[in-house]
Amino acid sequence: MDRNTILGFVLMAAVLFGYTWFMQPSPEQKAAMQRHQDSLIQVENARLAEIRAEQAALEAAQAETETEVPDTQSRLRSEYVDFAPFAEGENETITLSNPQVKLTFSTLGGRLTEAVLNDYRTYDSLPLMLFDATDNAYGFIFKAQGRTINTADLYFVPEVSADKRTLSMKLPFDDARNFEIRYTLPEEGYMLDMKVYQNGMETILPRNTVDLDMYWTQDLRRQEKGRVFEERNSAIYYKVGDDVEHLSEMKNDHESISTRVKWIGFKNQFFSSVFIADKNFNGARLTSEVIENDANYLKDFKAETTVDYDPTSTEGPGFRIFLGPNLYPLLKSYDKGVKVDDKLQLPQLIPLGYKFFRWINTGIIIPIFTFLGKYIGNYGIIILLMTLIIKAFLLPLTFKSYMSSARMRVLKPQVDEINAKYPGPEKAMERQQATMALYSNAGANPMSGCLPLLLQMPILLAMFAFFPSSIELRQQPFLWADDLSSYDAIFSWDVYIPLITPYFGNHISLFCLLMTITNILYTKINMDSTGGGQQMPGMKAMMYLMPLMFLFFFNNYASGLSYYYFVSLLITIIQTYIFRKCINEEKVLAKLKENQKKPRKKSGFMARLEEAQRQQQAALKRQQQQQARRK
Repeated sequence: MDRNTILGFVLMAAVLFGYTWFMQPSPEQKAAMQRHQDSLIQVENARLAEIRAEQAALEAAQAETETEVPDTQSRLRSEYVDFAPFAEGENETITLSNPQVKLTFSTLGGRLTEAVLNDYRTYDSLPLMLFDATDNAYGFIFKAQGRTINTADLYFVPEVSADKRTLSMKLPFDDARNFEIRYTLPEEGYMLDMKVYQNGMETILPRNTVDLDMYWTQDLRRQEKGRVFEERNSAIYYKVGDDVEHLSEMKNDHESISTRVKWIGFKNQFFSSVFIADKNFNGARLTSEVIENDANYLKDFKAETTVDYDPTSTEGPGFRIFLGPNLYPLLKSYDKGVKVDDKLQLPQLIPLGYKFFRWINTGIIIPIFTFLGKYIGNYGIIILLMTLIIKAFLLPLTFKSYMSSARMRVLKPQVDEINAKYPGPEKAMERQQATMALYSNAGANPMSGCLPLLLQMPILLAMFAFFPSSIELRQQPFLWADDLSSYDAIFSWDVYIPLITPYFGNHISLFCLLMTITNILYTKINMDSTGGGQQMPGMKAMMYLMPLMFLFFFNNYASGLSYYYFVSLLITIIQTYIFRKCINEEKVLAKLKENQKKPRKKSGFMARLEEAQRQQQAALKRQQQQQARRK
């Protein structure tokens, strides 16, 4: 290598060394570069850690999935034993319907979950739903291998018939064993048929099983405008033997029944849900509780019972479920052609009064009401015609009562003379005897005016029960009233007033007010005609107080009832004035004076009354004599 080459390499090395020396980073630049390098390493490490975590989670999930299936199956098998395959599933709904009802069923529980009545609406014009899945439940309870299985927790397999009238809800254990609830809805009507069919249940349930537990709960929905009155007419009804009983409508109540029960009904004012056993329920525990401070519900109903059950039989218990209106002709039709011992007596769901008055409604009023309803569409006119018919029927009694009061009125001057002749309490006996002798000789019986009124009372009481229970009046308008089955408010307020709001309500009903005014007018006419206000001023105030009490009592009642009483009183007043025009009281007095001149045989009543007076007077004299001897 020559000298020049060596010199060139030396110079190149010097240049490189100098460049490296002068271009090297400062300590600050070295620290910044180190921090940048460290951050890159941290990001890479975090990414690698996330990848490893995802891989670990995936592996853990795979491992958990592999062990969860056997654990879940084991748990379900332990809890539900042979019913474990039906403890999980998807809830489906199936609908059966006819012109009257639309019914929805759920595969969860194999039960009816919703009932809608197509021909009716709620007070606020919504479709009338008796219940839905949230407020109605029922089911059977099996006891198998030490476990209690509720059918409400099981998923059934549905099958609908070709005509869409029958729905089968089945628990298919295997080819040879199954449990089925079969529902059948007819083409017309409100009665749903429910039957249990089964195979091989003796291999699942103990062979010595003789009954099957059953329960039914429902939160009773509010359907009417007048909540207070609707609540008073809602209760649990049940049939024991030949009698239909019910729990209290006014308060919380419960009942334990040890005898057989034919049916159990959850009754609203105008609609009912009734479980009817083909055979019987083996007693029942019934509970009714008022739901307070809830605008949509009235009461909470519960029923617990059992039915005869044989797991070896292919046919289990059977039921019918009535879901419809409390319409008397409809309910009565279910007993048509049925033996006396097998009659359901569902019309007893309608409170038409005690037995002594009920026959008036069932035998007279309802047939007339139903007949008129076939030809007249306005129920206000129907009530008017019914009132005229009833008044025409009672006219002879009304006339007799007026004639009796007319005789008392024309004899009043002679009675006043007797009172003046025998004044004071010490001569009360003589005064009474002389007065009764006057009536007897004149042929006037003071009790004859009361008897016609007493004979009219059963009709008045029957009508009092009929109108609030008549679903035909529901949502039927007349004049200013938009619903003859509820109150007709002309003035309302929202403020709660103690003692007023709970009983009178937050409104004033116009028909009730008119009835009260007419009643006061009728009371005044009676008081003036009899002179009762002059003889008994305290009684006069009491007579005027009664109509005012009726105002408070009837303000929440059906406007149809107040309208009937208003028209009835108005017709009575008109009859009174007609009687006054047609009857000459001077001729009545002349006839009575003529009777006084004739010897008259005493009636049995008058003879007994006079004999009782004589005995009373003799006892009084003996008492006075004993007191005189002591002195």
